[in-house]
Amino acid sequence: MYRIAIFASGNGTNAQHISEYFKGNQNVRVDLILSNNPGAYVLERANDLKIPGVSFTRKELYETGYVLDLLSVQNITHLVLAGFLWLIPEKILRPYRGRIINIHPALLPKFGGKGMYGMRVHEAVIASCDRESGITIHHVNERYDEGSVLFQARCPVAPDDTPETLAGKIHQLEYRHFPAVIEQVIMGKTVEGNPE
Repeated sequence: MYRIAIFASGNGTNAQHISEYFKGNQNVRVDLILSNNPGAYVLERANDLKIPGVSFTRKELYETGYVLDLLSVQNITHLVLAGFLWLIPEKILRPYRGRIINIHPALLPKFGGKGMYGMRVHEAVIASCDRESGITIHHVNERYDEGSVLFQARCPVAPDDTPETLAGKIHQLEYRHFPAVIEQVIMGKTVEGNPE
């Protein structure tokens, strides 16, 4: 059995979709939801899903073994970042290298890097007058949004799109593709549409 821990910083809609996708799966399940924000709604979602939800501090992630111990106790095999805003430290990258997956709400390498998350990304896409955007699912390394690309899906940016309407299109791509790509990667299958 492969066991996922999801890291999230906010609302947690992707965390919920992923958890529901794997419910009843014989090979993969979500066993832990972690957040750097003790007030994040994702922890309420974890409670509703009957999945352990734990918050941690910056010190607990970067200066102690607290988070790594949590992962070890739960026998976590893979990490999924779903709207998680901090870099994963080397002490976690090392044992999980090649088994940490992130989603970014744009077509990397465009509109990535430190500080590029959420609505900031969609505002930048609109300001650039790009005619398409999308999602990028990628492995995680030591730098923001620079891990190897596993999958991309695209959507048009209409002339009358706002950051909010574009965010809606991106969310639909996330919900449609992220859980299935996670499963394909964990099970060692070729990712369909890899990468666009």
